[in-house]
Amino acid sequence: METRSKELKIPELSLVTLIGVSGSGKSTFARKHFKETEIVSSDRCRAIVSDDENKQEATDDAFALLHYIAAKRLKNGLLTVVDATNVQPESRASLVRLAREYHCIPVAIVLDVPERVCEARNALRPDRNFGGHVLYQQRSQLKRSLRKLKDEGFRHIHVLKSTDEIDAISHIAREKLYNDRKEVGGPFDIIGDVHGCFDELVELLTKLGYVVTRVAVQHRNFGFQVIPPTGRTAVFLGDLVDRGPNSPDVLRLVMSMVHTGIAFCVPGNHDLKLHKYLQGKNIQVKHGLEKTVEQLAQEDDRFRSDVKEFLYDLVSHYVFDRGRLVVAHAGLKEEMQGRGSGAVRTFCLYGETTGEIDEFGLPVRYNWALEYRGKAMVVYGHTPVPEAQWLNRTIDIDTGCVFGGKLTALRYPEEELVSVQAKQVYETPVRAIDFELRQQLTHQQAQDDVLDIEDVTGKRIIATRLRNGVTVKEENSIAALEVMSRFAINPKWLIYLPPTMSPSETSELEAYLEHPLEALRYFRSQGIKKVICEEKHMGSRAVLIVGKDEEAIRNRFGVEHEGIGVCYTRTGRNFFSDTRLEQEFLLRVNQALTTSGVWDTLNTDWICLDAELMPWSVKAQALLKDQYAAVGTAATASLRNVVDVLGQTVSRNIDGIEQLLSKFQQKQDLIDDYKTSYRQYCWPVNAVDDLTLAPFHILATEGAVHTDKSHAWHMNTIQSICDADPALFLATPHKIIDVFDDAQVDEVVRWWTNLTEQGGEGMVIKPYDFIAVGKKGLVQPAIKCRGKEYLRIIYGPEYTEAENLSRLKNRSLSSKRSLALREFALGVEALERFVRKDPLRKVHECVFGVLALESEEVDPRL
Repeated sequence: METRSKELKIPELSLVTLIGVSGSGKSTFARKHFKETEIVSSDRCRAIVSDDENKQEATDDAFALLHYIAAKRLKNGLLTVVDATNVQPESRASLVRLAREYHCIPVAIVLDVPERVCEARNALRPDRNFGGHVLYQQRSQLKRSLRKLKDEGFRHIHVLKSTDEIDAISHIAREKLYNDRKEVGGPFDIIGDVHGCFDELVELLTKLGYVVTRVAVQHRNFGFQVIPPTGRTAVFLGDLVDRGPNSPDVLRLVMSMVHTGIAFCVPGNHDLKLHKYLQGKNIQVKHGLEKTVEQLAQEDDRFRSDVKEFLYDLVSHYVFDRGRLVVAHAGLKEEMQGRGSGAVRTFCLYGETTGEIDEFGLPVRYNWALEYRGKAMVVYGHTPVPEAQWLNRTIDIDTGCVFGGKLTALRYPEEELVSVQAKQVYETPVRAIDFELRQQLTHQQAQDDVLDIEDVTGKRIIATRLRNGVTVKEENSIAALEVMSRFAINPKWLIYLPPTMSPSETSELEAYLEHPLEALRYFRSQGIKKVICEEKHMGSRAVLIVGKDEEAIRNRFGVEHEGIGVCYTRTGRNFFSDTRLEQEFLLRVNQALTTSGVWDTLNTDWICLDAELMPWSVKAQALLKDQYAAVGTAATASLRNVVDVLGQTVSRNIDGIEQLLSKFQQKQDLIDDYKTSYRQYCWPVNAVDDLTLAPFHILATEGAVHTDKSHAWHMNTIQSICDADPALFLATPHKIIDVFDDAQVDEVVRWWTNLTEQGGEGMVIKPYDFIAVGKKGLVQPAIKCRGKEYLRIIYGPEYTEAENLSRLKNRSLSSKRSLALREFALGVEALERFVRKDPLRKVHECVFGVLALESEEVDPRL
């Protein structure tokens, strides 16, 4: 008789236990229907630990290995198939426990093949020489097992009772779990605990752009018609009922939205309790349920039946947007997300409790979000708070509407909070909530007071948007830790460190080490048409964070009693040693920002600037005194004596003396040039008026990282700030050119030549777009072209001598350019993480990475 093909269905994430006596075809079945990597075979594990898959003495080690492999796969969310006889209850029990531990669904597939078939198959395998009594015993154990599999905890059981039935399985379909809606990307409007506050819910939906209309009851509209904003979907976080004045209408509205496909809803613990009541279970009618029961008593049986069916169908949690967003009533730890088990559902409803009861008779809850390290954003409610609170990429948006607080929604992905005030206090909470209290620090800022050394030590691979992964070696991390722990400013300020900058290729011109033509050729070779050429200032790189006022700094950075901002170096140290000078300087910057109207223009109350602060000597005083000035003074003194002695010797007409005198006079001239080069970048600083600040990037403001803007936008916006205080600020001279236009190239080369011949440091050439991608990927964000005399400071007084210049022209730039790109990617990533309110540890992962990379072996003169 012909057997029709058949499809088996199993959950996409499950632990599949194959059950059958030796010779029943489990391994063949597994190879036919599952990937090789999905199968964990007891025979294979026995071979791994003993080189003999039939060595029974190795069974304990083999199964220890089997369980270890299976656990690692389940931990990583991978379907796993266990290929063993599994006819004994104790063997299956350990697998069910493993599935429960990792919140996966246990599945049993039983191959119930006749004993004679198994005997015939085993006879064809000389390695299977055990007696018939073994098969008989396994067969007996299998028969006894069939009746108990469900009680043992297997959620899906498939029993195949013949070889024909096994062969007829054409396909094993993998069904997504109900909570897996990764393909739905939003945008969403996620709404916190409603608790029967119908009027507030309608007001909030209207504020969010939904049109809510009460209509005659028809099939599945439940009395409401709702038109959402284009493309948006609502998500309700549960606890729709209890305590409030109108739970039936809340249910009607939410049910109509869910059934018409414009909303999702997860259950809350109050919804679950109502469902149990509607099922007729014996529960205590209190904690607000008594109000819902009284209100539902006014409704007909059909509506109550619809409510019971609706609540029964609710899924514990949802995973949206390719795993980037998780919604659950009480939140959800990373290892439970997208999984299905009783423990997962319980956590989603109640959170994590300690088992203790507080003085109000309420369960003591453990704040799981304190230790959350997951990649997904988790939005939840359940625990009322005066204001929605971010903590480690989680946010509690239950703002206690029913207790007189607010009903709050989170727009995703915008991360914008929208609220409406409760119309009255409908119930007094057992544990008082002070809705007038405004915390000085958020939960996140309070937690960020302590950073964990394990987050930055050892070898690390940091994922960034601009590069797949940036590797930080352990030895570099150690060096960075020394600097960060001993010298860095308050870590809450450190949201960015600037990248190093690569010089241009070695010039082909005989007298030059660097020249703009090589930099322009680089961008042309990458297919970058438009660049901006900026005058390079001889100062020190400075990062400024300035707030509109101290409250703005406290609210956004969690920094208290440190003024309206900070100025720090590219290694994270405080720029100023004089606190009074720093405060006066930041106040002047703040005043210029206010006068220019930047706060309103950029819709922010804080700003992060990348700048050059002059003079060079204000930060490099020790370097100038101990290195440059020391070299200049020593060389001048010694050469003066040599030249004087040689000059006196010339009159004696000794052969070669004139040439020797000429040589040392030339050395003396080069030393004079060297001293002139560094002296023009130094002047005394006694007050703010002695400083000059040249900003060139507006890195970030509230809600925005401005790497999406062109450099022209940055220069134009900065110009308005500079105009507000020209005594302090210097607008950087710049030119925007087409690198394929020879006339424009010639013009900018002449500009560079004039700048450097007059003592200027040189020029920085950047692609017109802040982030540019060329023919070979990410393009250098900036290339510096330093003038001949400035390079004398870097390479020494005599670097222009023919033999020295020839040697220097052989320098390699590959390591420097790789370093520049990696640090640039980390810097942008750090800003983006800060702006989207990631925990400080995530921001510091990137900031620390930049500092660690700085200890790589790259010629510091480049």
